Amino acid sequence: MKQSMMSGMDGMQKMQMTGDTDKDFAMMMKMHHQHAVEMAQMELAHGKSPEMKAMSKKIIAAQKKEIAEFDRWLAKQK
Repeated sequence: MKQSMMSGMDGMQKMQMTGDTDKDFAMMMKMHHQHAVEMAQMELAHGKSPEMKAMSKKIIAAQKKEIAEFDRWLAKQK
């Protein structure tokens, strides 16, 4: 899980900024949320705690919804 988190942070640092604060925020938050989904999926696959698995399911649903919102907004910016 740490490797996935570090990879995500590395990807965000390497992301080319546009200079448009709104667009840069949306792109970075989308990537941040995608990594949260990946971490939650790892918990579902390998975790043992029912509480953490339930939290992971909530995180996946919420983050995917927000990713879709970022995608819609970014699509209108092109």
